[in-house]
Amino acid sequence: MNPLAAETLFHLGPLAVSATVVTSWGVMLLLWLLSVSVTRALRIEPNGWQTAAEGIVGAIEEAIGQVLTPEQTRQVLPFIATLWIYLVLANLTGLVPGLHSPTGDLSATSALALLVFLSVHWFGVRANGLRDYLGHYLKPTPLLLPFHLISEITRTVALAVRLFGNIMSLEMAALLILWVAGLLAPVPILMLHIVEALVQAYIFGMLALIYIASGLQSQQLRQRKEVQ
Repeated sequence: MNPLAAETLFHLGPLAVSATVVTSWGVMLLLWLLSVSVTRALRIEPNGWQTAAEGIVGAIEEAIGQVLTPEQTRQVLPFIATLWIYLVLANLTGLVPGLHSPTGDLSATSALALLVFLSVHWFGVRANGLRDYLGHYLKPTPLLLPFHLISEITRTVALAVRLFGNIMSLEMAALLILWVAGLLAPVPILMLHIVEALVQAYIFGMLALIYIASGLQSQQLRQRKEVQ
């Protein structure tokens, strides 16, 4: 049995539906319900839920604004904010008895890394045009093209493996400590899980933001030249 393979819960015809898929869709459903309930109850004098939502979005927008221009921040905000919020909930799912974090499955983190990979090129082509964006792979010399391509692949693989390894090792460490210590040390383990889940979500989202910023770099340089 492959230890990296997720548990199969049921089949839809020839397709095997794993626990990771079910948990991921559960997290997405929860996010959808929360977003619908908050956006339908928007008011001038916000309640607690609206205040919390505005605070979260504002904090994410400020973090993105430290890397990108205001115009680029507005373009990237929906993707990065969704990614960050999803990762936080997905990483914390392991705290629910009987559930495991979807990000503890390499297939899930690979899908997220692939999504980041595609988004980098999407935003890059959208901002610079296809010709200019692809042209930056030939700079400063076309001889570096293979190294640029290898870099794109390796950083995507590293992004997937880093998140998977950290979340999986965190859950395994928590299970081992609980198995040895029983209920004598549940609170420290719980706090460790929460802190590590938040840190790993932040790191993944920040790396995605940096990669997207690198794809928009040509546009930033062109804007600076126009200002000068």
